[in-house]
Amino acid sequence: MEQRRIYELIDKYIELTHEVWKNSENLIREEISEDLTNDQHYILRYIYKNGKATTTGLAEAFSVQKSAITAIVNRLVDKNLIMRTYDEADRRYIFLTLTEEGKKQFEKTEKKIFNLVKSFIIKFDREEIENFIKTYEKLASIIREIR
Repeated sequence: MEQRRIYELIDKYIELTHEVWKNSENLIREEISEDLTNDQHYILRYIYKNGKATTTGLAEAFSVQKSAITAIVNRLVDKNLIMRTYDEADRRYIFLTLTEEGKKQFEKTEKKIFNLVKSFIIKFDREEIENFIKTYEKLASIIREIR
């Protein structure tokens, strides 16, 4: 492929990635802003799916500094959505788990996000969306390898 065409494709990729990311984040924020920030929701989602987490594990999973995670976690603890639990074998380890209120809040916001995403996913036929997901998974894998 010639250099000019590669440049055009890269430019289009960057433009579309920014547009999709910015607009989808805004749409999600509109759905959950009364309850949580996007980052808070993603933290609740991670803990919900994994059962528990540590601040270090969250920082690694989200590629941010531990101090940023600690600030989000503190707000979620203040909202009674997550709790800190000390490891019985080694009290230096603190695990984060969802409270019952945290589970309810997550499920409520996740349902809103599910319905939002469903509203545009259904505009694709099955083959288009399956190909998109496979391509997106491949892109995620390539990025993980680079990191």
